[in-house]
Amino acid sequence: AGEGRGEGPRVVPQSKVRMGRLQTLEALNVPTAIPTRRSPSQHPTAAFTLIEILLAVAIFSVVLIAIHSVFHVALRLRNRSVQSIEAARPLQETLSILRRDLAGIVPPGGTFAGPLETTPITQGVGLSGTPIIQFHTAVGVLSEDSPWGDILRVAYLLAAPTNSESQGMDLVRSVTRNLLPVSQEDVESQRLMGGVESLTFFFHDGAAWQAVWDSTNEVTLLPRAIKAQIQLVVLRDTIAPVRTEPIELVVGLLVQPASPNEDESSTNAASPPSGGRP
Repeated sequence: AGEGRGEGPRVVPQSKVRMGRLQTLEALNVPTAIPTRRSPSQHPTAAFTLIEILLAVAIFSVVLIAIHSVFHVALRLRNRSVQSIEAARPLQETLSILRRDLAGIVPPGGTFAGPLETTPITQGVGLSGTPIIQFHTAVGVLSEDSPWGDILRVAYLLAAPTNSESQGMDLVRSVTRNLLPVSQEDVESQRLMGGVESLTFFFHDGAAWQAVWDSTNEVTLLPRAIKAQIQLVVLRDTIAPVRTEPIELVVGLLVQPASPNEDESSTNAASPPSGGRP
């Protein structure tokens, strides 16, 4: 008993306590379940079957095909729109330049304003062609670096295309800024557009349209209006080539100078008769 008091309380191992509890439960006929640890390989894991994977791949493929079809159609429409815009841009720029030149036409007379002619003349720097129309217009840009005025001589002609694969002719605008050349005229040639089959001008004299105009022979120096017709070439690489209607541009001329006959009559009326008093 003295030894027991000196040593203190005894500690019962946990294994014995557990065994005692199990024996007590067995004596009471209570079922026991001892938890056991399983290895990670013994735990059931969730996974897709082969049929599910194949079905998912098939659905994904159908969705990709639908998306590809939509994007392909959108890309084709975008390319066609870009081609249409690129094809129409040179024509719109050409019509804008032609309208500006015809609207700013200068009446014939004086040193810097020549006649309006549609007779064949020889022009061109590096470009072979016969001008269809030639006139003077006041559309020149004044600048400190250029000594020329705002009046310039303009000629429109059709020339052979610079690209051998191009169809039709090139519409060229020849500009002469120096109207008082010393030795040789300095002509600037500007290519406006290609694929042109014909360029025709008509001149309205107040009663009807005329196909030819020469202000040196006409009673009226300038027509009332000028109409330009541009016929585009039929493309051979199209599936169903169709000839389009010619593109027309009508520009009215507001400036109408007096005719030579009117000048002479006004001069004779103002001058006193010979031998009489004023």
